[in-house]
Amino acid sequence: MEIWDLYNLERGIIGEHIRGTELPEDGFHLVVHVWIKNSEGKYLMTQRSANKLTFPMKWECVGGSVLKGESSIHGAIREVKEEVGIILSAEDGELLFTKIRKTINGKRYNDIVDVWRFYYDGEVLLKNATTDEVAQSKWMSRDEIEQLRQEDKLVYSIKDLDYFFDEMDK
Repeated sequence: MEIWDLYNLERGIIGEHIRGTELPEDGFHLVVHVWIKNSEGKYLMTQRSANKLTFPMKWECVGGSVLKGESSIHGAIREVKEEVGIILSAEDGELLFTKIRKTINGKRYNDIVDVWRFYYDGEVLLKNATTDEVAQSKWMSRDEIEQLRQEDKLVYSIKDLDYFFDEMDK
């Protein structure tokens, strides 16, 4: 069972929440999107494994929900280790911006999304991941990521990547 801190819009903790249960209308959970960029200007994209209940085989950046008692940066570092086996340092992360999403496609999401960027040029060995959430990873250019969007191959929670194309390289 995964437990998250429950936040108000000002990021004050107002309680806790069990993953999989409906969020209260005035409660939000913290999510991280982690964009890892290499020196060639490409971003690490991951394809969800076929055994995922939601969005199997769709592409996304590394990310997920921040656990109870965890900070945003530590949630980002944990998600990267779990999903792709890369160990990052907090001092190397840059919080680009925060986005609040109440609904996505008519469904209540109530999340506060912190968008992080890290630079990394090492190998990506999925055998070092601590979960089997990712089928494969690939370094992709902005054009390749846009192609995934055009082909409807992205997880819908990041399908609207306007923030990616508008904000990532400012």
